[in-house]
Parts: sequence; structure tokens; C-alpha cells
Amino acid sequence: MVASTDITTADGVVRGHRGGRVVRWRSLPYAAPPVGDLRFRAPRPVRPWSGVREATAFGFASEQHRAGARIGPRQYQPTSEDSLTLNVTAPVEFSTTPRPVLVFIHGGGYLMGTSALRLYSGSRLALRGDAIVVSLNYRLGAFGYVDFSEFGTPDRPFESNLGLRDQVAALQWVQRNIAAFGGDPGNVTVFGESAGAHAVLSLLATPAAAGLFHRGIAQSAPADWAMTAEDARAFARRCLDALGAEPGDAARALTDSSANDIRKAVDRTIGAVLRERPGLFPACPVVDGDYLPQAPIDAITDGTAHRVPLIIGTCRDEGTLFAKFADKLPTRPERLHAALADFGADVESRVVASYPGYPRPKAAIRAGGDYVFWRPSVTAMEGHSRYAPTYAYRYDFAPRGLRLAGIGATHATDLIPVFGAADSPFGRTLTAAGGRRGLLAVTRLFQDNWLEFARAGTPLPSWPAYTEERRTTLVIDEPVRVENDPDRVKRLAWQGIRVPTLT
Repeated sequence: MVASTDITTADGVVRGHRGGRVVRWRSLPYAAPPVGDLRFRAPRPVRPWSGVREATAFGFASEQHRAGARIGPRQYQPTSEDSLTLNVTAPVEFSTTPRPVLVFIHGGGYLMGTSALRLYSGSRLALRGDAIVVSLNYRLGAFGYVDFSEFGTPDRPFESNLGLRDQVAALQWVQRNIAAFGGDPGNVTVFGESAGAHAVLSLLATPAAAGLFHRGIAQSAPADWAMTAEDARAFARRCLDALGAEPGDAARALTDSSANDIRKAVDRTIGAVLRERPGLFPACPVVDGDYLPQAPIDAITDGTAHRVPLIIGTCRDEGTLFAKFADKLPTRPERLHAALADFGADVESRVVASYPGYPRPKAAIRAGGDYVFWRPSVTAMEGHSRYAPTYAYRYDFAPRGLRLAGIGATHATDLIPVFGAADSPFGRTLTAAGGRRGLLAVTRLFQDNWLEFARAGTPLPSWPAYTEERRTTLVIDEPVRVENDPDRVKRLAWQGIRVPTLT
């Protein structure tokens, strides 16, 4: 198969752009624009077109604060509700067999981010693995992760879990169309980082996603994020209060208010919740009993999630990025105290005692990052390993520049080797103070394992599967090593703790 620039999809012909050894198609619509009467509705089919649709430039990022759609120095992607698009990158070279497909879901706390970020282009990954790389936008924040369904009317219904529904719609598009790009619809790996990793775990728990993907990779997942239906209703009411909507006029306010006004009201409400309940993030999937029957972490631990092979892991220094640049997590002693208040003083004492030096900043930051990312990821590893092949990792590698900056192997730094960005301007800047050889080695390790997993459903033989008995974990550093039950004392200290509810 040849990745021609003109491809006939189920909705019409699209024209991409050849750049070097890959062809890229940008901002292909996978659902109708969710605007007007489709605002706060489940994704609807794309309206087919005639002629050739140019797909050589990015369209809009999902509606969000401008800063979240930054794609370069002083460069921001415009935002819009009309953003349900995806991008495809494929090698130019002829292939006699369908290629494995990797679908990337970006992070950003379900509030910000865009698939147009240069890091996510997937070109190096596609070429190294002879694979097809897809990246997608989905509705964020107010428009994707607040459940306003209670305020719908017979004439103007609203639906829940819109961002999750968007991700399912994108995977359905892949099933219908990826063969035309040279991909194998029977071999799809979904991978994501942070909120995107949580999306992977949510898809595991979503009945509508059954059969749409065949393996998953979750990098730094806040794995036990989920809102109960009661919490979601309470949060939505607070958002409407912030919007200034009267109780009996909610449907009209949500329909007629500007996207920016709705977005700002929800952002203010999220900020208030995070101050009240550190670690409880209210813009996330809702256990509505229908589209998402269970919290993802519950479905994973009791075996009702889709039993596909899973890679899951975290970074050693998750919390340092937030403590330095986005101070919202429980990375200070007073915030961790508030986050653990529901569990009692004995539990809090047990947890903090497992972090030598606590409450000094370094230990507090490590504890706060572990609370949000590592603690629930361990629960997901345990649960999924009972029912499907599971492979655990911890990313410890940090070039000298990151260590000097005081952030180390922090949140999202594992995306650099996954996407092969060591040779990018950013990667060269990152290793200007040393560590380039190590980053290149780590890049080979990541990509070889990720691509082998996408091809065959298992990483390289040097990476043993995770089991509850041994808890074998690949520690990615220079050099790489395998450890059984790393940080056992901390793991036992966190055991049984879950993010509390809002109400």
C-alpha cells in the first residue's frame, strides 16, 4: 500500500501533504461540529462532501483558555467548539501488509491541550515502527466534562460524558477509514498521557468502545478520577450559578451563552473545588449508569473492563512540574492534609511517614505527585493484571538540565522519548548541559517497546509482565533495570486510599 496524498474516506476525498518520508493529513473531521443545537449533545456523523477536502493545515483546538492551546513560542492555535478532528501520519513507502495503528490522546487535565502540538506529530514514531499514527482532539472542560444532562428539556436535551463519547467516535472513524491510509483496523493501540492516559483507562471501562482498540498504553494516569452522578449534578449546578443562570432557565442559558462565558464560569468553579478539596478534579468522566456504568478504576479491578493488553506507568518525579509551574495539586503539606482528611489521622500519619524528610518541600512534592498519579496507577496495575497481560514501568531518566532545574523526571517528560524528540530543537536544548546519549538510549528503549507492543501485544522479552505476586516493573533510566515491587513501603502506605467524593 502506498500512502498517497489523496485518500477516499467514507465521507469524501481528503488531500494531505507529503513532507520528507511521511504524509500527513490534518484536522480530518470525525464527527459533525457540536455547535448550535448540537452543543452538549453526543457526537453526530460527519456530513459527506463532494470534491477534494484539503487536509494540509490544522483547524481549531477545542474550546479552552488561550494558554492551553499554545503550540510554540508566542504561537497559539485558535480555539472553537468546532474542533472534532483528528490527524493521520503515515510512511510514504510502499507496504504489502496493513500497518499497526497507534492512536494518541493528549493530556491537559481534560481542560486544555491540542493534537496540533508539534511533539505529537508522530512522524518519527511512524517511520521507526512502520506504523500509522493518529492524534485527535476531543471536547474539553465545560463542553466535554461537565454533566449538564439534568438541565436538558424534551426540546433541548443534553447528554453526559461528551469528551469520552468523542474519543469513541474517533475510534469508530479509525475502524471505518484507517485501511484507506494503509492501517490495520484489527490492530489498534490507544495511548495517552496524563488525562489522555485516564482516557485510555476510561475507554477500557466504556461498553461502546468494545472492539474499537486492541491494546492500551497509559502514561501517568490519574487512574481513579471519576465523578459520581450525584457529585456531577452538584458540580454542574455550581457551574450554572457561576454563569449566572436561573434554575428554570438553565437550558436557554447553556444554549445561548457564548462559549467563552460558559468556559470561564466552569474554570472558576473548578478552581474553587480544587481549593476546597485538593486532589479532587471535578472535570472528568461521570459514572452515569449508562454510557459509563462504573468508575474506570472499579471496572478495571473487578474485571468488567475490556481485557486487552496494557502498559501502564508513571514518572518518578510527577509532582515537581506542578509545584513549579501549576500549583494546584496536593504538593504542600496543608493540601495533602486536606486531601487525606476523609481517611483519618492514622492513615495520614502512615502515608507521610513513608516519605523521609516530610514535611520538607521535596518530600511533600513527591507525596503529592504520588497521590494523584502513582497511587491509583498501582491499583490499576494490580486490577488489570488479574485479567489481562499488564506491563508496568517507572520513568526515572532526567538529563542534567532537568535535574539542575529541580524538576527531574517529572510529569510528561516521558513523552519526549516516546515521540522521538531528542533530535528536535527542544530535545537539543534539554540536553545542552549533558545527557544526550542517555536520552537517545532511552528513546530507543521506549520506541522499541511501544512499537513491539503495538505490533504483537507484548513489549520486548526483556520486560516481564506485572503480577500481584512479584510486581515486576521496568525502571527506565541509564541504565535500565527491572525491579520487583519498587517503593514497597510507599505502596503499602497508600493502600486503600481513593480520591474522595465532592458531596
